Amino acid sequence: MTDPTDPAGPRNFPPPPLAPADGAAAAIGVSTAQVEAVADAGARKGRILAWGLWDWGSAAFNAVVTTFVFTVYLTSESFGPSGTVEAQLGWALAIAGLLIAVLAPVTGQRSDTSGRRKFWLAVNTYLVVACTLAMFFVLPAPEYLLLGLFLVAAGNIFFEFAGVNYNAMLVQVSTPRSIGKVSGFGWGMGYVGGIVLLLIVYFGFIQPEVGLFGVTSADGLAVRVSMLVSALWFGLFALPVLFAVPEYRGPAVAREKVGFFGSYARLGRDIARLWREQRNTVWFLLASAVFRDGLAGVFTFGGVLAASVFGFSPGEVIIFAIAANVVAGVSTIAVGALDDKLGAKPVIIIALAGLVVSGLAVFFLHDGGQIVFWTAGLALCLFVGPAQSASRTFLARLIPAGREGEVFGLYATTGRAVSFLAPTAFALFVTLGGAPYFGILGIVLVLAIGLALLIPVKATRTVG
Repeated sequence: MTDPTDPAGPRNFPPPPLAPADGAAAAIGVSTAQVEAVADAGARKGRILAWGLWDWGSAAFNAVVTTFVFTVYLTSESFGPSGTVEAQLGWALAIAGLLIAVLAPVTGQRSDTSGRRKFWLAVNTYLVVACTLAMFFVLPAPEYLLLGLFLVAAGNIFFEFAGVNYNAMLVQVSTPRSIGKVSGFGWGMGYVGGIVLLLIVYFGFIQPEVGLFGVTSADGLAVRVSMLVSALWFGLFALPVLFAVPEYRGPAVAREKVGFFGSYARLGRDIARLWREQRNTVWFLLASAVFRDGLAGVFTFGGVLAASVFGFSPGEVIIFAIAANVVAGVSTIAVGALDDKLGAKPVIIIALAGLVVSGLAVFFLHDGGQIVFWTAGLALCLFVGPAQSASRTFLARLIPAGREGEVFGLYATTGRAVSFLAPTAFALFVTLGGAPYFGILGIVLVLAIGLALLIPVKATRTVG
């Protein structure tokens, strides 16, 4: 038994059947052939950059479509009464989340066995691009609400499917010594890309009365054109990974192809075997599902708290959001190297502990005004990115070779399965406390529970 977070790499871990004896490769769930495929330093750097540019481009959907621009537009009074449209958006995303939870592990498994991981990344990516392009046709009128909700929900589904294959490709562009740094680089690129694109669409189209190319807010044109720009952004920056990174060639031991419904029977058997032979991986999936929902809650409710508790104007909220993404992006890239030296688990524990302390500071010092939120709030963002990135590398080091897509599919599923935790805890504490700032305690509680569940998880692979 060896520790795969050892920067020197595991030395005594038994290789997978029929695979060359390379313990370092086996310990992070990637065959020797894949390590050799990225062995050349020059080629590896180019592939890492190409891989990271997908994250950079994906911010078009994360930041512009689902967070700051299109969903805000879709829940405006133009589409229906306040309260009703928000609820309908919530139901649409809930249905999307259910479909993701049911389908993600199987789609990941099938990409593993077919040896067409990059192909399915391309298919799902450009389905997201198509959904974003179609948002241009969502005019600000109630009869267009259903179309807008469908496009947001469908985009979320395809985006998660693309993310399963994208995360699985991490082991194709990194080595056991660099996996943490590469993961942090990709996640940081996503934050920075979101900042750049958000600045372009906000100051280029949304904020001025007459924006670039004479675009105005009439008929929602400023937002609708922003969707065209976002689609072009994602479509363009998704291309490098498709050209620079070689296609995944399948696991060391080929698996018989089965039909779609047969994949579920195989999935059940695989989960049972994962529980018997890689129980540590199962426990981590559960722990990470909880604390990742807490991490999502930090960004989801950050703007709400800034406005309702600390008196930020809408413009100040956007400025804070940009600053938050800058801090999260820089810290994520910087901490990636620490992940490779110390291992992912210490990084996650330190980050979660920092989030709990920072969250409690926001709660207890809320009477101090905006300076409290600017300092403690940005401290929260300092730890969010490293926790997200290290979570991905921790799992990548545990996955059995040839099952990256399947297990990252389970990673997506478990995250969706508990995605109600942070919103429920936030709402419950606000109700019990009688003031919005009590919601902070709800998010802190979810993060603390995730931290407690993570502590017993071992940073090693176990073998039946």
